[in-house]
Amino acid sequence: MASISSVTLKQIRAFVAVVRSRSFAEAAAQIHLSQPALSIAIKNLEETVGGQLLTRTTRSFALTPEGESFYPTAQRLLGDWDNALSDLNNRFALRTGRITVAAMPSFAANLLPIALKEFKTQHDQVKVALHDVIAEEVVSMVRSGKAELGVSFDPGEHDDLKFIPLFNDHFVAVLPKDHALAQHEQIDVKQLLESDLLTLQAPSQVRQLISDWLEGLSIPFSPAMETHQLVTIGRMVAQGLGISIAPALCETQMREVGAICRPLQNAGLSQQVGIITRRRYPLSAAAQAMENILLETFGLAKDRA
Repeated sequence: MASISSVTLKQIRAFVAVVRSRSFAEAAAQIHLSQPALSIAIKNLEETVGGQLLTRTTRSFALTPEGESFYPTAQRLLGDWDNALSDLNNRFALRTGRITVAAMPSFAANLLPIALKEFKTQHDQVKVALHDVIAEEVVSMVRSGKAELGVSFDPGEHDDLKFIPLFNDHFVAVLPKDHALAQHEQIDVKQLLESDLLTLQAPSQVRQLISDWLEGLSIPFSPAMETHQLVTIGRMVAQGLGISIAPALCETQMREVGAICRPLQNAGLSQQVGIITRRRYPLSAAAQAMENILLETFGLAKDRA
């Protein structure tokens, strides 16, 4: 007897078709086989399982007790298989599915909704789970597979991650509306830092970029207050507790909470924003569609001033 694992869907489909139609001729036509091929498929199935499922005469057939017992299971197997293939096809065709995206809050709150609107216009049946988390957590979620795709600052070279740049984001000065420098079109960083500096807490990548930049200018990095969220910094600045330096992506949020932003004079402080994925894991069709929309929407954008 052949191994049970050698049973094929073709054989099961032949068996179910015969029982359902009560006719070898009709069953053969339904599953697009010749009658001899249909008979061989059922014979091979019976040889594999070790006994008869059908008893045949010249004009009719009947199910054996074993065939009667197996028939509902065979129907269920075919139904599950057909449903699985249909679901898979729908996922590839983006008629269904789900993707998880992680994005740093400054991008998630200001630009990502533009891409999400376009994605839902094109693929309204695909569900999107969005996690707006700090840049470091974006990298962690993608690396662990909790998010299939992330948008954040360039995380640097990593063997397991792939980074596709979207645009370059410049940093700006964040000031209270009544600050002495608020009327300047551009802010000199040395004058800016005569006020208390408010920054993100370690291990923030934004904090490290600012620290490294100031060190290069031989300016001490000495925060007066620290917090975990840029929007909190914006509120603290608006209340006159100090000033800050933040990505230009945050300008809308800063204005909403009552702070103002001004370009930094001759700063050269910027960081690439882009798409982060796992290098050795192919994207699902839905995630690939999201990546394409992000590239089409922001990939040709000029550096943000």
